[in-house]
Amino acid sequence: MGVLKVIEVLSNSNKSWEDATEKAVKHASKTVKNIRSVYVQDQSVTVSQNSVDEFRVNLKITFEVN
Repeated sequence: MGVLKVIEVLSNSNKSWEDATEKAVKHASKTVKNIRSVYVQDQSVTVSQNSVDEFRVNLKITFEVN
């Protein structure tokens, strides 16, 4: 294994925290190669009219630098 780097990413979804995580990884993988792991640092939601409106995640994405 080589050198690893960690970036912090924020993502959101109107479906679930899992969907927000999937979206973040998919989007990050367009420019970041060799993703090794994702750590969900924080989860939150926004509320509108007494109902969950949006799921938010704060992720740390670890990838290998060649």
